[in-house]
Amino acid sequence: MRSEAAISANELTKWFGEGTLKTFAVREVSFQAYFGEILFIVGPSGSGKTTLLSMISGVLRPNVGSVAIEGVDIWQLAPDQLADFRLNKVGFVFQDYHLFPRLTTIENVAIPLILRKKNWEESIEEAARYLEIVGLKNKAELPPMKLSGGEQQRVALARALVSQPDLMIFDEPTASLDGDTGRRIMNFIKNNVLSDQRCILIVTHDNRIFEYADRIMKMEDGRIIGFDNGRSH
Repeated sequence: MRSEAAISANELTKWFGEGTLKTFAVREVSFQAYFGEILFIVGPSGSGKTTLLSMISGVLRPNVGSVAIEGVDIWQLAPDQLADFRLNKVGFVFQDYHLFPRLTTIENVAIPLILRKKNWEESIEEAARYLEIVGLKNKAELPPMKLSGGEQQRVALARALVSQPDLMIFDEPTASLDGDTGRRIMNFIKNNVLSDQRCILIVTHDNRIFEYADRIMKMEDGRIIGFDNGRSH
């Protein structure tokens, strides 16, 4: 594990509404996450986990505080710089996968490369390589609706990986999967996605997969209430 922080969050605070309607989603959250680490973020619904992820990944601007990714204060970037930074540095796997139903599996995986102005043939060739990595090369021409939940999760994973991001963020990666499929996904993440050059954040309610974490950050009412050690090395 590299010693420098992949993520440094400082006093992150986010509220919605004003005056008597002001509601705090995240309050004064500070932490660091490191390269070579799988950090779980856990807590009850409404504890601020997803809002925190949105601020870290450059989707939702905090009202107070800062986020540095590899030393870059992302909320000081111009909007186009932030968009480029997210495209090149952050891979996001959503709970409901966000696959495009009118595209084939391989076209879904190629989207980040197309956005980076790679030509079509190169993008499809690279997407095929990542579909092979996640074991779905034979499903390349199928639409997402023809895939199982676990297969759709792997397509979303391949799409997030195709840009070779330094930071991978997963929002409830096993929530809609049975126990065996969830463990296969987590084993794949641990053995094929994690590296000394990459940091992985996972928001989850699924205590069946806690053993895969290096550290577990617990949240409640928008605050960090403690850390637990995860799996031993």
